[in-house]
Formats: sequence, C-alpha cells, structure tokens
Amino acid sequence: MKRVIVLLAAVILMISSIAVAMGTQDTINGTKTIALSIAHDNHPGDPLTEACNYWATILKERSNGTMILTCYPSGQLGSKNDLIDQMLAGDPIMVVVNGPFAADRGVNDIGIIQAPYLFENWEQLDKLMASSWGQEQKRRMANIGLQVIADNWRYGVRHTLTTKKVVHPSDLKGMKIRTQGSTIHIEGFRCLGATPTPMTLSEVYTSLQQGVVNGLENPLSVLYSGKFQEVAKYLALDAHIYDLSFVCISSNVFEKLTPTQQKLLIETGLEAGTKQNELAVKADAECLQKLKKEGVTVSEVSFKEFQTAASSFYMNKDITGKWTPGLIDTVTNIINK
Repeated sequence: MKRVIVLLAAVILMISSIAVAMGTQDTINGTKTIALSIAHDNHPGDPLTEACNYWATILKERSNGTMILTCYPSGQLGSKNDLIDQMLAGDPIMVVVNGPFAADRGVNDIGIIQAPYLFENWEQLDKLMASSWGQEQKRRMANIGLQVIADNWRYGVRHTLTTKKVVHPSDLKGMKIRTQGSTIHIEGFRCLGATPTPMTLSEVYTSLQQGVVNGLENPLSVLYSGKFQEVAKYLALDAHIYDLSFVCISSNVFEKLTPTQQKLLIETGLEAGTKQNELAVKADAECLQKLKKEGVTVSEVSFKEFQTAASSFYMNKDITGKWTPGLIDTVTNIINK
C-alpha cells in the first residue's frame, strides 16, 4: 500500500510539473513562473528540511514570486534512487545527492568522497572539491544529467546507532545495519563484518522494533529527529563518513531556465547550504546531549581502529576496479597538502 501511495504521488508530481519544466506556468507581470520541487528522506525539524524551507522562502522572495520551490520531506516521493531516476527522466525535481549515488550512475571516481574513514575533517573535503579534480567530477556529473546547483551542503558527520553496544569493529559482525542504497555505503559496512540492509529512513523505526535491522548510521541530528533513540540505545561516535552532499537538478531542466534564473537558483542554493551547515553544527551538539539524556549509551570509539578494520574496502575490486588508476593517491595527496 505504501509503495502504491508513493508511486501515485510521484505520478501526480510528474503530471503537474511537465508544463512547469517547459516554462508554461502562469505569468507574473509578464514573466513565466517556474515551479520546482526538492525531495528527500529527512524528517520535519531536521536541519536539511529546515534549509530546504529556507531556500524556498528566499528563492520566492528574490525572484519576485516567479520561482517557486516546494519541499517534500520524509520520503514522500520515494527513495533517493527513485528520486534520481525521476530527475534524470526530466522531472523538475532537485535531489540531495552524495558521491556514491553519482558513482552508481557512472561518475565512478566521485564515490571516493564517501569511502569509509578516509576523511578526518571538513577542511579536507573542502580542499578536495575546490581542486581541479573536484571541478572535473562536477562536470562529469552534469554530463550524465546531474547538474550540481550547490556543492556546499554538509549533511553531517555520520555515526552508528545500534540496539547492541559497539565499541570495536568486531562488535559489528553479523549486525544488520541500515544503509543507503548505494554500493559504496553498502560495502563500507560489509567490510567491517556487518550485514548492510538498504532501506528508506521512513522504514527504519519499525524495522528496528521488529528486529529487521539492528542499527543505522547517519548524522546525530537525523538520528534524533527520526526518534530512533527510542528503539536503539547505543551510539558509536565512529565518524565513518563526513557527508558532503550536492543538490542536483536535471541538466535538461536547468538548461531550460534563463541565465538569470540559473544564477538565482545557484546563489540561493549555496546560501541555503550555508544555512544548513550552521543548523547542522548546532543541532549535532544539542542532539548529542539529548540522546544522552534520553538514555542512549555513547561510546567514543577509536577512529584509527575502525579505519584499519575498513582497509579491505580499498582492496575491493568491485569498487576500486572502476576508479581511475592511482585515485586513492591522488585524493590523499590533495587533502594532505
């Protein structure tokens, strides 16, 4: 039933937005209005959701009402893979995409930005994406239809919340951990001995209750806003990924916008990204204290121990075999300069 509802919502959005993508909506003072959507898994109150709402507000204001952005949180329009498929099909939807999802669609090298335990701070990622290598990855994404609107959305530092205590990598052995549906996320937990179990965030709470999964990973604010601490009481601060995400739109839809509209969409998207980052830093600090207060046992684990345990990931030919030869050295040289 849920799948039927999701499919119906997606069909309704597609039908109602075909004309929008072609710029044939009502006009305001002679200017055609453009209606766009942004959809994601996160819940109301989460920094990403708040940032999307902020973006909608400033885009409408600064375009004098000629550019309208509607936000769809909580997986209302489907999983991230569903959303990307809709976007690539030409629907006027923006999606928060991270490297692994772009890698699964052919931009293989960009997946390394979410390889497990590779980055130790945000500055390393900023340096990498500002480099010529980073700019080339964004060009490649645009070539397959993923036009990057904003590349500064720090989704958060991803940690692991479980129903059993995790202090060492060996504690994860056999545990069913909810992951995103991307190959790199899946293999990032498989190399630690866990059983990765992809599903949308909206399914996780019930799955934890029923024992379908034994844990999940995400930034602290996402874990708290989803109320997962009610059914999983152990948090390992392993910081396995610094999740820098991109907000993307269909390249075809983007090219149908006027230069002024393109510029305004990018400027407001970057500003909303800065807003999201500020909210995320504040929310993570607050949520850590709230999680502790609500009975979650927090473990400060050894990053180096987990990093060593994940080393087999970098020997997985199903992943590294698709990368440009020497990619790991290229990336580590850039971030360690």
